[in-house]
Amino acid sequence: MLKIYHQLPQGFLDLEPKDLYDFLGGPCLIHLAGKNPQEIFISVLQHGNEDTGFYALQTLLKQYQQGLPRALTLFIGNVSAAKFGLRRLESQPDYNRQWPDPDYPNQAISSHPEADMMLQICQIMQQRSLFMSIDLHNNTGSNPHYACINKLEPEFIALASLFSETLVYFTYPRGVQSLAFSDSCPAVTLECGQVGELFGQDHVCAYLKRCLELEIIPSKAHGQIRVLHTIAQVKIPDSISIGFGYEPADICFADDLDQLNFQELPANTTLAHLNTTEKLPFDIFDTYGQAIKQSYFFVDADNTLKTSINLIPAMLTRNKKVIYQDCLCYIMERYPLPE
Repeated sequence: MLKIYHQLPQGFLDLEPKDLYDFLGGPCLIHLAGKNPQEIFISVLQHGNEDTGFYALQTLLKQYQQGLPRALTLFIGNVSAAKFGLRRLESQPDYNRQWPDPDYPNQAISSHPEADMMLQICQIMQQRSLFMSIDLHNNTGSNPHYACINKLEPEFIALASLFSETLVYFTYPRGVQSLAFSDSCPAVTLECGQVGELFGQDHVCAYLKRCLELEIIPSKAHGQIRVLHTIAQVKIPDSISIGFGYEPADICFADDLDQLNFQELPANTTLAHLNTTEKLPFDIFDTYGQAIKQSYFFVDADNTLKTSINLIPAMLTRNKKVIYQDCLCYIMERYPLPE
């Protein structure tokens, strides 16, 4: 399933994401030598429709065609979904839920072939000298650019802060790439805004260039950072219909739902109107992936869904397919930095 290259395939820098499957034949690792052999691992297109990282990577590599200052290994992910501009195909699992759990690093996290591939990648990279790991993604809703980390260690925080002053700390869901690499090197996941925004591509390219040219990873954060901690995930079952504005649906959210991302919402903030007899038509999971009795929302006498407490949502989106395939949102709280 995994293709491995030891140099950049000729023509790679001029490809569109939709062309990668026919060109590469499947997901691939590309090992590129550099002046400093301690290398950066960069993953793009784990979700086939999130292409900002791929375009930024092409731009970066065009700037270093005479030689890289540091070795790189590139993981070009779900190219079969990229061919159709999709997050994933219906027959596929989410690539970024198939990486080994760090508690069980030598076994695949699921029975999917993709999980075996991710285990293979981790085993390959454990034999190499890693400097850092960077996983690049887009959001479908309106979110600021932000960086995610899985450990509150100085180098993780510093590496993330070079991209954004907004940091999200999480340990769930398991199976994500940054968590799998976090025992081997400082690792970050970068959320680079919405697809097609040139600012996102420029921002990512500048960040990657800065990382390539670092001699060491700083031990202190850059700027005045804000750390948020993921405490829950909200998922909507396929059996519940979703609408926005005045669409007829079981749960009809406000038209501008995604504008609430990273806002501190006070208790009693209105989110949706319900047209179902189900009391709360969604599921909430804690940081261990366990279903929990929710204390974050309630439904009033007018069938209006409101927040029960002050909370901060992230990754709210109006894309119904993404809501069903992934989630409605994550719930966060402010998190104090360790001394």
